[in-house]
Amino acid sequence: MTDQWSQLNEKLASYPYVDGYTISDRDFEVFKSVPVKELGGKANLARWHRHIASFKQEPSKQPTDDMELGDNLPQYLLNHLTKTGAPFNSIALAEELGLDHQKLIGAVKSLIAQDGLVTVSETSEKRTELTNEGQEMATNGSHEYNVFVAIGDEGLPQGELMKLPIGKVGMAKAIAAKWIATEKNGAEVRLVRKMAADAVVDKVREQLEQISLGQEVDAKDKTELKKRKLINEVTVKGLIVEKGPNFTTEIVKPELDLTAEMIQSGSWKEKTFKKYNFEALGVQPSSGHLHPLMKVRAEFRQIFFQMGFTEMPTNRYVESSFWNFDALFQPQQHPARDAHDTFFISDPAISTKFPTDYLERVKTVHSKGGFGSIGYNYDWKLEEAQKNVLRTHTTAVSARQLYSLAQEGFKPSKMFSIDRVFRNETLDATHLAEFHQVEGVIAEKNLSLAHLIGIFTEFFKKLGIEGLKFKPTYNPYTEPSMEIFAYHQGLKKWVEIGNSGMFRPEMLLPMGLPEDVNVAGYGLSLERPTMIRYGINNIRDLFGAKVDLEMIRKTPICRLSKKD
Repeated sequence: MTDQWSQLNEKLASYPYVDGYTISDRDFEVFKSVPVKELGGKANLARWHRHIASFKQEPSKQPTDDMELGDNLPQYLLNHLTKTGAPFNSIALAEELGLDHQKLIGAVKSLIAQDGLVTVSETSEKRTELTNEGQEMATNGSHEYNVFVAIGDEGLPQGELMKLPIGKVGMAKAIAAKWIATEKNGAEVRLVRKMAADAVVDKVREQLEQISLGQEVDAKDKTELKKRKLINEVTVKGLIVEKGPNFTTEIVKPELDLTAEMIQSGSWKEKTFKKYNFEALGVQPSSGHLHPLMKVRAEFRQIFFQMGFTEMPTNRYVESSFWNFDALFQPQQHPARDAHDTFFISDPAISTKFPTDYLERVKTVHSKGGFGSIGYNYDWKLEEAQKNVLRTHTTAVSARQLYSLAQEGFKPSKMFSIDRVFRNETLDATHLAEFHQVEGVIAEKNLSLAHLIGIFTEFFKKLGIEGLKFKPTYNPYTEPSMEIFAYHQGLKKWVEIGNSGMFRPEMLLPMGLPEDVNVAGYGLSLERPTMIRYGINNIRDLFGAKVDLEMIRKTPICRLSKKD
């Protein structure tokens, strides 16, 4: 008989008996005669055996598309209730029909939607299933048995066995079963068999085979298999379905809406209408999503707050040229104040309210000099200072705050702002006409450039940006001044991400700040760090009319790679 099962095992090796294999009544006849112990070591026979067991019923006895089941499963269930005259268990019926249980549950739910057609109650069954590792052992044998086979009659060095994935666990279990032992020969440890090959039975595999076929095993063995995580106990939830008060075998699709035609013709009287489900949540309405810029902005604000900064008010998009340029010691003939760099406002075109004494001091330092400076020696005009512009930087906000700080009595301060600014720029992959500027200002006595470098190095470190480069530059209102660069992996080049410097005395002293007070400032755009963080190569894909809204919906929250 053993030769018979070996021959069948070899024959099944050439059949695709899961996909494309036609099940016949003969399969079930042979299935009933195969002893479980014969499945050990016969992979093809074991797989075929499990496959046939999954059908639970012979093909000639199963409903087919040409018989009762057809393509209409709900109708079949109604016919089944009429034919048997008794309730059915969805779990048991699914097994009997060889159907996926969830598919059958879906059909039952469609019947529940018909008012009073059927009534249901919940039920459940506990089952034991093989884990992935358990299925592998049921097919290929337990780890300990495979270790026993690998050792062979001549033995095997322990080090060689440990190279196998199953070596450690298999060796421990095989030693515990007294199938193998260790022998030490000098420095080498060898594993040798303690039992003859025909005396070793892979009971773990047999137990797993029995469980896969729905058969019971000894409770003690079951507990051991659970410890080894070879089996799991799962609870399958199902439904007991029986005839309802309005039971019929004819399924009438209920109407969803009462139409004017139904009312006019009176046909609504013969119609069945679907009941409103007032418990349903309905369709989730479309909702807003935070733009990537706002996600990065929120992170920036938290970093500033962690470093002890306070936030400045930034509610002035329209600013006078006085606060935007003159208060910063930027001469009125500077190219940045031309129409090709700045957006001028036509209505209202000018501002007229300024601190008179401060305006005179600014005029003097521009035209004649002062505070140790020779100034620019030109005819400073109030008309130029009055012109309204869309602010070109948030440093205008910083100038107002520093002036207020001087008037209220100086105290050391750290302030920041994050908001929109506007420049008449040529549009390209890294420039827009409107963008967001991040600015930090530190006012303290005897502050130096070294302090400034330390502050913004720590700031960028908290953003996860290191390996910065610095380049000397010129700013009208800071001296010394530096540009800050970071390497952009997408563009494969160094990109300017910020500007910094020490505010000039010609800017600070007219405000009324003490002479020993220095103010350091640094600024960067919000867009470029966002592009680096989200791997965006073109700023127009991030901000503006061409932005893909789907990108905004799908971008993850911003978690900058902070460094301690």
